[in-house]
Amino acid sequence: MSLAEYQKDMTRCVRCSTCKWIPIPSMVKSWRFAQGCPAIAKNNFHAYSASGKLILALSLLEGRIGYSPKLIDIIYNCTLCGMCDLDCKVGTDQEVFEILHEFRIDAWKDEKNRLPAHLAIADSMKSYDNVWLQPRRKRLDWTKGIEIKDLNKEKAEVLYYVGCTYSLDAEFRRVAKKTALLMQKGGVDFGILGDKEKCCASPSYMVGDEETFRKAAEENISTFNRLGVQKVVTSCAGCYGLFKTKYPRLGIDMNFEVVHSIEIIHQLIREGKIRPTKDVSLAVTYHDPCHLGRMSDYRIPSHGQERYELGTMPIKEVPKVMGFGGVFDIPREVLNSIPGLKLLEMERRREYSWCCGSGGGVKSAYPDLAIDTVKERIDEARATGAEAIVSCCPWCEKNFDDGLTQTESEMKIFDAVDLLIESVE
Repeated sequence: MSLAEYQKDMTRCVRCSTCKWIPIPSMVKSWRFAQGCPAIAKNNFHAYSASGKLILALSLLEGRIGYSPKLIDIIYNCTLCGMCDLDCKVGTDQEVFEILHEFRIDAWKDEKNRLPAHLAIADSMKSYDNVWLQPRRKRLDWTKGIEIKDLNKEKAEVLYYVGCTYSLDAEFRRVAKKTALLMQKGGVDFGILGDKEKCCASPSYMVGDEETFRKAAEENISTFNRLGVQKVVTSCAGCYGLFKTKYPRLGIDMNFEVVHSIEIIHQLIREGKIRPTKDVSLAVTYHDPCHLGRMSDYRIPSHGQERYELGTMPIKEVPKVMGFGGVFDIPREVLNSIPGLKLLEMERRREYSWCCGSGGGVKSAYPDLAIDTVKERIDEARATGAEAIVSCCPWCEKNFDDGLTQTESEMKIFDAVDLLIESVE
């Protein structure tokens, strides 16, 4: 892979600005919530849009510009939420997300281009196999009080891959514990890796640190295959999206199915193995995490390859996947299974959900962009009349929590399992 492979895609951008908005008229409910790109909404200058970045990438390839602090600022002032790629593919087959990501890989090659916040991520990954500067032994802290199989010593059908944030951040360990308790109640044969679990390397992938990502991905795939598990279940949308869509591109056999915890919980509810029966009287709105939603739709990119029809019309050989195949219905069905809970939808939802603002290395390097983006989503959530926001991603929850604190809002933020476990007998 290289940035140069997509040079023709860059030249075919027609500057239509579709990448800045919700492109399907039937999905637009109001002008207030019609924007799609957090970077352009914050910076209000074309260079920060996907189209602008394609122009800059082309200029770099053709030698008209070089890397500079301002160019690096533009490249990384973006959550890589995938909205622009989906928007563009409504009418084209250009590989917008691939270009934005390859731009980061190319920039990362020169250490002078690396932002201090992202270097801290890289250093933590090298020293601790996680981004939280925490020793591996702390990955077991969330298990206190419950017995769970150690897959380093025992066999099980399912690996519960907890992820760095749910293991190491004290605020979020409750989600891992509640998920484990629900799976135990449903009779799932699962275990964990404990202090042998390593980061999925999503943060490395997002900032363009391809070497660290590949090393971690290869080691994880090897470990999962060696365990002989049928499924790898994770509660983190970031881990899920990476396992589902980026690991398979490495060309290594993955002898296991990747499942988000909300999917296995949904299956247990449908099979009657866990029963939500107690009323949870609350009006909520569901926020689709980018990496559980549109960014979990697997496809192999074109790498710029194309053929010509009638000698003039370029056609990509790969299927044009729109991002509509993500996990959208299942979290809503789980919430709707809870008696007394009222689900109210935001205007931008499902594949056109507005990003929380936390991804792509933005939370660490550009906290103002992260907060402004989540405040926009909070405004949208308030407009529904909901009392609380529900999601299935620790990064979303963390940024929502920060945004709600700054706005002194009375709204709450929950993971779906927080509400489900209140209702289960």
